[in-house]
Amino acid sequence: MTSTPTGARHIVTLFAVALAVITYVDRAAINVSSLYITEDLGLSPIQMGWAFAAFGWAYAVFEIPGGWLGDKIGPRRVLLRIVLWWSLFTAATGWAWSAASLIAIRALFGAGEAGAFPNMTRMFTTWLPVKERERAQANLWLATRLTAAFTPVLVALLIQQLGWRRTFEIFGSLGVIWAILFYRWYRDVPSEHPSVNQAELAMLPPARDTAVAESGVPWGAIFSKPSVWLLSIQYMCLAYGWWFYINWLPRYLRDARGTTVTMGALLAGLPLLLGGVGCLVSAWLIPRLAKSFSSVALARRVVAVTGFVGASICIFFFAGIQDPRQAMIVLGFAGFFNDFVMPAAWAGTMDIGGRYSGTVSGAMNMMGSIAGAVSVTVVGYLLAWTSGNWTMTFYISAAIYFLGAICWLFLDSHTPIERRDQAVRLAA
Repeated sequence: MTSTPTGARHIVTLFAVALAVITYVDRAAINVSSLYITEDLGLSPIQMGWAFAAFGWAYAVFEIPGGWLGDKIGPRRVLLRIVLWWSLFTAATGWAWSAASLIAIRALFGAGEAGAFPNMTRMFTTWLPVKERERAQANLWLATRLTAAFTPVLVALLIQQLGWRRTFEIFGSLGVIWAILFYRWYRDVPSEHPSVNQAELAMLPPARDTAVAESGVPWGAIFSKPSVWLLSIQYMCLAYGWWFYINWLPRYLRDARGTTVTMGALLAGLPLLLGGVGCLVSAWLIPRLAKSFSSVALARRVVAVTGFVGASICIFFFAGIQDPRQAMIVLGFAGFFNDFVMPAAWAGTMDIGGRYSGTVSGAMNMMGSIAGAVSVTVVGYLLAWTSGNWTMTFYISAAIYFLGAICWLFLDSHTPIERRDQAVRLAA
């Protein structure tokens, strides 16, 4: 046995981070593009809201099936198929010719992306030691936030040079390249990978705890657990506010704050950048609080409640600040506190779900997608009903963030579904 572990698990993390970047490039590209799409296709705010929401509803519907399939046959085959699928419809966004075609294309795009994060979570559950999970999730979500922050600027530059239609075609090619490289390298079972030695295998969870669930997923056991429902509801509260940042914020800055498209893209990145910082701080803080409290669940609860309450307060006061730069600093801190919750929530799906983490994370992400789809639709209607007044949008988000904090007061994010199996392992 070689005393020094190989680092294949770090390559798995790099593949996951790269895919997370691609998912957010592909989905965030529409926020700046929407300014041009609405003009070229003659769309109203309500129609654009439905185009945003079409992604969210399809994403929600296919979250659990995507996660379940990863638990049953492994992420390798699932990710190959879905990444190629959504890459096609990323490119096809640039081929839209009407409101109906845009809505249909974004729905098909969302159906493909739905399985991405559940299957990446399944990869982490299999390939990472328990102590590395929160850090890996923090790095994953940091990558998404940085991507979402800089994508608007990149999109604005590409649109100026190539137009919005060609821009989507370029982004669609990225997923094709990733899918080919991933399928050639990745294995669902770490022991089958030639780059893994026995020292690294000894660090990973036992194969019986992470093996694909060929016999099926225990739906009753999963959805009878209050922890699964609370985890899902708190993620709805988190997603409701977050989806505003990646869909409506550039338009808000242009219409309500009078910024240019380029300046709006730069300012819109601030909540996302600080959100990435929030991920890192949270992942650093949780293990230290867990050691201090002698409880992982309590450490996550303290961090998550702090995140939700902080986001609620920031959003509430943001609505009344007149200076655009001061307002964006406050909104940036709302993004920081929003993502303070992310490592706790996603590590919770891994601990609670175990070898069914794809299904559990799919359930949580499904509920978040439903809330996000509702959010972007509600904003469109509020703008239509209030003649472009944005204030009510922020007060609603502040109240929903506070509800998320209440969920965490009762949430055990650490105890696994298969408690009996855990007891057997401890006895052995």
